[in-house]
Amino acid sequence: MRQVLNIHEVDDVRLDQIESPTPGSRDVLVDVKACGICGSDLSYIKWGGIMRQPGGVTPIGHEAAGEITYVGAEVEGVSVGQRVVINPMMTPSMIGSGGPEGAFTDKLLVADARVGDSLLPIPDDLPYAIAALAEPLAVALHGVNRAEVKPGDKVVVFGCGPIGLGMVFWLKERGINDVVALDLAEERLERARAIGVQAAFNPTEVNLTEKLYELHGRTRILNREAVGTDAFIDAAGAPNIVPDVIGMAKFHARMVITAAYMRPVEVPLGAMLTTEMTITTAMGYPDEMPEVVAALPRVQDKLGPMISHHFPLEQVVEALEVARNPASAKVMIDINGGDA
Repeated sequence: MRQVLNIHEVDDVRLDQIESPTPGSRDVLVDVKACGICGSDLSYIKWGGIMRQPGGVTPIGHEAAGEITYVGAEVEGVSVGQRVVINPMMTPSMIGSGGPEGAFTDKLLVADARVGDSLLPIPDDLPYAIAALAEPLAVALHGVNRAEVKPGDKVVVFGCGPIGLGMVFWLKERGINDVVALDLAEERLERARAIGVQAAFNPTEVNLTEKLYELHGRTRILNREAVGTDAFIDAAGAPNIVPDVIGMAKFHARMVITAAYMRPVEVPLGAMLTTEMTITTAMGYPDEMPEVVAALPRVQDKLGPMISHHFPLEQVVEALEVARNPASAKVMIDINGGDA
């Protein structure tokens, strides 16, 4: 038997006891040691699951690291006892996003396992909780990559939850010092300050345009002034962000939207026309996960601000409530004696 966190209905999530999986010749079994709670997990619970059949369940959890306990005969390049991060986007069932497997479990089946693809080995001395940050950090890195930023650029990040905070981290790692972090929660702003941003503040408590004039300078477009910010990254999803950015952006500014918008927002195309600015989106991590996993041993000592809470699997439902609090950062579920 094993424990699995399943969504049964809207706002009905339970830690169920089910039969242990039976792996095939192309599969591996992983003793999950750590799995982070993602904002998408909370959304799936609110929706009542994703791709859930009538009367069925949706297993969730996709930010996982653990130890391999079974290797199918056709799986090459990995052995029992190997420590790995799981790349859910490269699993055939998209683990934790509507398939038959979710990573909030003690025993996880990874079907059609491929080393360097769905399985990414990690060093023996890398803590599992740090390794489980690979997935959200890959999402964050993809957003930074889509912004096409370079040292010397001035960047604003809206939202300092786990993804926004990861973006702040990668921007700093890329040598970009003029990073402004914005959030409504002081606890999240403190985490951004710990990473070393230029400034971090609540945008509702200031005149944001005037503040960015002060921090990033000002320029002109036709008959109006614009802030000197080169790139804006939206990891918050507030409906005012897109029109506000368009109203203050300079010529050829860039904006990347990583937040999930569930309703239409106003886009003042007239103002955008004069800037020739670029607005694009970023989702997931098409190529970034291996790069992130390779970087983790080097940067692990800087990732403390990313994790705010640890819970055992038996308290995962309580942990979900903590993760809903805007003051939290990454809430990590420690499983099978996983280290922190």
